[in-house]
Amino acid sequence: MREFALPELQAGLDPLAELAARPRRWLVTGSAGFIGSHLVEALLRAGQKVVGLDNFATGFQRNLDEVRAAVGEAAWARHRFIEGDIVDPATCARACEGVDLVLHQAALGSVPRSLADPLRTHAVNATGFLNMLVGAREAGCARFVFAASSSTYGDHPGLPKVEERIGNPLSPYAVTKYLDELYAGVFTRSYGMQTVGLRYFNVFGPRQDPDGAYAAVIPNWASRIARGETCMINGDGETTRDFCYVANVVQANLRAALVPADGPRHEIFNIAYGEQTTLNQLHGLLVDNLRERIAGLQALAPQYREFRAGDVRHSLADVGKARRLLGYAPTHSVRQGLREAMGWYVRPPATLSG
Repeated sequence: MREFALPELQAGLDPLAELAARPRRWLVTGSAGFIGSHLVEALLRAGQKVVGLDNFATGFQRNLDEVRAAVGEAAWARHRFIEGDIVDPATCARACEGVDLVLHQAALGSVPRSLADPLRTHAVNATGFLNMLVGAREAGCARFVFAASSSTYGDHPGLPKVEERIGNPLSPYAVTKYLDELYAGVFTRSYGMQTVGLRYFNVFGPRQDPDGAYAAVIPNWASRIARGETCMINGDGETTRDFCYVANVVQANLRAALVPADGPRHEIFNIAYGEQTTLNQLHGLLVDNLRERIAGLQALAPQYREFRAGDVRHSLADVGKARRLLGYAPTHSVRQGLREAMGWYVRPPATLSG
């Protein structure tokens, strides 16, 4: 197997420019979700044909409506949506028909959710993933790019995290995401597929659900601070994360799908910004941003509680491999991303319904 080459997509060049010269048909699973909807929007803006697949378990019709409004009716006409579950093999096969490239984002996220319901987490993240691989193989899709996870690093203490060194998984969710990487590698070796796993590190941005038991920390805290409520921090607040703005993730997916490669190839890449932020620092950044938008905001100090089971203490990505082989060049730091996303986080509740 040859390495990915990088003659065209050098760092600093826009991968969308390559799309205009050669339109393709893409499948985005989890297309009504946070990351998936941003991928659909980017692809439609670039003149591509897009098939979306979602069962609305964690995605929302409002995200698709927002994409439609953003791209316009002419672009939206190049989008076909399938409501279905990746746990069903027939649905996966139907979604892959006639597709050139797959961006597989559908999953049940959240470490706590996986601890509460490991069977459902396995069904979606492991069995559903295998169903998608089979569907893509049988349909002859050129490349299968999928959302992997930094949770795969488990209890490995090394920082920054590098792709070749992982530890023991700390949750059922982490097990399923590592299993996905193993399955993808086997399909490359056994069936000659091109598979690329992107280990996301704490992605955030517009359309990320601020509500519910498993809401991500940034939209949840932004919503609570804006309402004058207290944010809860698990542990002492010195836990660190490598927060990655969604625009960086969109770029990584497009580069992973388009970078030239001859023959079978399986690769895993860290996708992050490459900077540590403590939870205490994050809370402070959110307060500062919201005070610029909400006059007289009374921000309460956070409250601390016990560390949460399954959580990793510190996280920081080495993105050198993605830079070298994909030309990945993250454009948004956590501070830049928060500033860009803040308008969405503080929209009136009525605009977030549906």
